[in-house]
Amino acid sequence: MNAPSPPPARVASPCISVCRMDDATGLCIGCLRTLDEIAVWSELDDDARREVWVAITRRREALEARANAGDGR
Repeated sequence: MNAPSPPPARVASPCISVCRMDDATGLCIGCLRTLDEIAVWSELDDDARREVWVAITRRREALEARANAGDGR
């Protein structure tokens, strides 16, 4: 008899315990989430959590591009 498969892992939180909001961007400087995203995280299903991760990736890329543009690159 086959053993039952374990349940799939939940999508991990992006929180890195550096919790401070940037007034200029409205994003947490640690995880790049909005206050709304942070507030509802525990209620989101995995698909919605993945959407937040996609948004975080886009935000990080935009912030890095802006920083690199300021470097003259």
